[in-house]
Amino acid sequence: MCGRYFIDPTPAMLPVIEAMNRSPLIQAFQQNGEVMTRGEIRPTNVAPALASARNGSRAVFPMKWGFTGKTLLINARAETAATRVTFREEWQSHRCAVPASWYFEWEHLDAEGGKKKIGDRFRLRPRGSGITWLCGLYRIENGLPCYVILTREPGESIRFLHDRMPLMLPEEYAKEWIRPDADPAELVRAAQTDIQYERLG
Repeated sequence: MCGRYFIDPTPAMLPVIEAMNRSPLIQAFQQNGEVMTRGEIRPTNVAPALASARNGSRAVFPMKWGFTGKTLLINARAETAATRVTFREEWQSHRCAVPASWYFEWEHLDAEGGKKKIGDRFRLRPRGSGITWLCGLYRIENGLPCYVILTREPGESIRFLHDRMPLMLPEEYAKEWIRPDADPAELVRAAQTDIQYERLG
């Protein structure tokens, strides 16, 4: 969790995609990874992410999903990112907002012996949102940016699905989230938890 999300090239999303395609980084990524502008986004794909440019302005960059380590890291817990060595520098000053149309989750069901089994797949997004802004952290690996998606405890309406959900912010807060001088702990309080969902089977 979160391990899949989806980009639908709607009129709201197209300016984000076009901005990513204008980035000078796009050519380097096209040689080293699969750049995604629509469809289902999976770990190691390259997709759009909003972050602060060196001059302080907001910009859309292509970024690869996942930090390289002993295993590929695709998520970080919002509750502990500020203190974990792996994420604390990024939490302080390297934050990004990942645009999605919705994200996917699989129902986790109780099975024999206290184990869990995977049920139906659902698609989810904050109620009434156009673009879903997934809060992330980014760093540079081999000269190119990569990101992880932050997670938190789920809202009540989707607690039956999983014990985690992505940290998502309304657009005005997502734009604040990426500012290096913003207080991420304060912005987390604006997280969206009223989630609409659809069972896909």
